[in-house]
Amino acid sequence: MTDSLTIGIIGDGFMQPGFFETALREKLPGRELTIRSMEIDWPLRLKSTKYDPTLPVGEFVGRPEDYFDFLADLDILITHLAPITAASLDHAPRLKAIAVSRGGPVNIEMAAARARGIPVVNTPGRNASAVAEFTVGSLLAETRNLIRGHMAVASGRFGREFYHYANTGPELCELTVGIVGYGDIGTRVARLLQPFGCGILIYDPFKELTPEETAAGFEKAELDDLMARADVVTLHPRVTPQTRGMISRARIAMMKPGGYIVNTTRGQVLDYDALYDALVSGQLRGAALDTFEPEPPPADWPLLRLPNVTLSPHIAGASRYSAIKAAAMIAGDIALILDGKPPLYPCK
Repeated sequence: MTDSLTIGIIGDGFMQPGFFETALREKLPGRELTIRSMEIDWPLRLKSTKYDPTLPVGEFVGRPEDYFDFLADLDILITHLAPITAASLDHAPRLKAIAVSRGGPVNIEMAAARARGIPVVNTPGRNASAVAEFTVGSLLAETRNLIRGHMAVASGRFGREFYHYANTGPELCELTVGIVGYGDIGTRVARLLQPFGCGILIYDPFKELTPEETAAGFEKAELDDLMARADVVTLHPRVTPQTRGMISRARIAMMKPGGYIVNTTRGQVLDYDALYDALVSGQLRGAALDTFEPEPPPADWPLLRLPNVTLSPHIAGASRYSAIKAAAMIAGDIALILDGKPPLYPCK
């Protein structure tokens, strides 16, 4: 690559273009950079599309053709949510690298990039700490009536019924927590829960426990065994053909009476109709849900009206630190690519 580079940034209201530009200028001192930016109006106005059968990408904002003109003279593209397809790359004849500030390049047509020899990097683990903290916070909010108590006081009612024994919840030190998916997020959830005194069960066919984790009392389990033994099941797998619907009606029925489910991954892994039935029947005592299927859920969805759920609008990963961290990871990998070195976070 030449010393003079044109870098295009397609940012949004979370991954703001200025974060990337600041990180790039810190990591690439002395280089002649032309930085062009556009900011799409997400998440406030525009909605993301999870799936479109006409496109080979997912979880994106806009259409590929919305960005064709912007791509025309770029050497490097940085994006968060723009869909980049083979047609996009046909409009970017100079493009030499793509960086996507996400845990997985779901909005990039990887086969098309590989066919053109364009490396793609991403930001695995960028929001792992944020999601793990949010998971534990959501569990505490649901088990200890935090949101219900807040709503009572905010409405002018002091809500003393939450001190009645029948309405109180368990302490974390009493609970065995089953963690489904033990990647960057799942491992952090386990570490955060450990000081509370929880028992920890882990299901992940691709991970083995370290000696330190085994010594701390963490235990690997098969999924059905975990579902039957855990008081709380918290979900952290990636969505794959194998994990879609993995927390099915049959598996929910395996859970102990009075158990809890926490979902901060994706709605596709959980049978929400079965969850609703289990919450209404009293088999499960509660659930904390940050993700849904579909998303956003219908306004008249009965699950949203239940008193024993804590709900949030897919914000577990939304922390300031995760945005700045992602920009720094991308700038670092772009610097490596420009120096002819392998990036730290290449997409396969």
